[in-house]
Amino acid sequence: MTTAPIATLNDLFQRVAAAGNPQAALRQDGFGQWQPISSDQIYQRVRALAKAFLAWGAQKGDRIALISENRWEWAVTDFAVLAIGAADVPIYPTLTGEQTAALIQDAGCRIAVVSTRQQYDKLNSVRAQTQLERIVMMDGSVPEGAVAMSDLLAGADALGGERDPVFDALVRAAQPSDLATLIYTSGTTGEPKGVMLTHGNIAANQNCATLAFSFSAADACISFLPLSHITARSLDYAIYGRGAQVAYCAQFDKLPAAMKEVRPTVIVGVPRVYEKIRQAVEQKSSVSAIKKRILAWAVKTGSRHADEVYSGRQPSSLRWKLARKLVYSKVREAFGGRVKVFLSGGAPLGMDTARWFASVGIALWEGYGLTETSPVIALNNPVKQRMGSVGLPVPNIELKLAADGELLVRGPSVFVGYWQKPEATAECFDAEGWFRTGDISHMDVDGFLYITDRKKELLKTSGGKLVAPQPIENKLKNSVLVSQAALVGDKHKFISALISPNFAALGDWARQQGIEARSCAELVADSRVIALYGGLVSEVNSGLASFETLKRFHVVAEKWSQETGELTPSLKLKRRVITERYAAVLAELYADEATARGESAS
Repeated sequence: MTTAPIATLNDLFQRVAAAGNPQAALRQDGFGQWQPISSDQIYQRVRALAKAFLAWGAQKGDRIALISENRWEWAVTDFAVLAIGAADVPIYPTLTGEQTAALIQDAGCRIAVVSTRQQYDKLNSVRAQTQLERIVMMDGSVPEGAVAMSDLLAGADALGGERDPVFDALVRAAQPSDLATLIYTSGTTGEPKGVMLTHGNIAANQNCATLAFSFSAADACISFLPLSHITARSLDYAIYGRGAQVAYCAQFDKLPAAMKEVRPTVIVGVPRVYEKIRQAVEQKSSVSAIKKRILAWAVKTGSRHADEVYSGRQPSSLRWKLARKLVYSKVREAFGGRVKVFLSGGAPLGMDTARWFASVGIALWEGYGLTETSPVIALNNPVKQRMGSVGLPVPNIELKLAADGELLVRGPSVFVGYWQKPEATAECFDAEGWFRTGDISHMDVDGFLYITDRKKELLKTSGGKLVAPQPIENKLKNSVLVSQAALVGDKHKFISALISPNFAALGDWARQQGIEARSCAELVADSRVIALYGGLVSEVNSGLASFETLKRFHVVAEKWSQETGELTPSLKLKRRVITERYAAVLAELYADEATARGESAS
């Protein structure tokens, strides 16, 4: 498969159409069986849907909303919108009707494509707040007022390898400067902003970001991270562009089974995905004293060879080979047993997580980027890597550090601005055109980039000390007992932590201790549970500077999630939401702050 540079995403679509791949994509049918979709079928379905859009008066420069879980129809809709010169507006299906309507209205969409009846009902209930003229529904039985995608695609597959020269000319007419997509940021703070990415922005990133991985037609990935997020979308583009296979997994709880059935060669996950896998391994081994000892021995053995594993070498030690047979191979099997490339992005991975996986024979290549940079700025790879860093910058990106340590970037993949927000756009660029990332970072002597934290998320104590919360939160989450953790204490005398437990693991521990609780609230209030988490906090504190140590903590009775509002779709903390929701708890933590000394966490 050619790896010649592309100028637009339509060039990538043409590459997909010409691949002659009988299994370019995989979908699950109603019986859970994986069914192939060929390159020709993708082309014909895109052509048919684009024809429908044109018949409805859609034209170059229009915006079309796309609200769906990961499925083949997402990619077909994306390519069809781009084919006619329009821009798609991917919206997270987990948003409320009001939130969805606000984005559709802001983007000026007249057409929306949704996945399910549930999504249609949600959107239709707020339709009057938008300019929508048509709503296309991917699922079969459609209500009055919706258009069935199956009707629009009827007969498309029968056209086989036939090509339409008029449609192809329209596809080729796209220019690098054309708007390709309008992606609304998830809004961890403040209101969402529409990031305008052009064909040229995304193409420039596609040309450089994954070169060192040498993906080929033999590769396969599972598309499970939300495609409304640029990280997942860019990997799918990279896989499609190499003539490889993309398998769609619409529900996260079906991912373990999908891993075993599809057996992907490439995985991209946000850090929380990898943290959960580590916790699952540790929790599974904790049910037996023998299994627990074997895992501890294997991790300890592997830790001596972690640097070898991370640099792509296979240790020759007999102990390591035995540990691989007993433990490491089983961890790999959880991913399907065929993965060659493990990628992590979307949030800081954490040195502890990277080293643990290297200690069980898996190198996690951490990368870094933003929606505004299409997305990859830097990425570790099999050729050049350094654990703890986010890698070397991609070749077409320039970096420099501001006086306060904020990372500034410049290059062809940097977005053109925020939709209808000229003031916000002006604020994030300096006079020389450098984009302010908002991330505090540093580079080592070899040029590897390290991200410390978000500039706006740094906590500043009343004594003037700056504390980066994410590395400390990651240390807390290394425990199987912790699902999420949020540091608090901005403008206060000391730092504290809110901890959302892994209730499955905590429940197992409580039963072993003979603790009976009728509710989560009763469980986290038990003195033995508080002492347990106090021990974890003390462990983390032992590796921190005195001003960073957690002086107090509170174990919450709720599991934080995207659905309940504490996490973004990429599983980052919504700090503003959390601090507002637990305002009473914070008031209690800091009630005696004026007289409090540097006491131990409790």
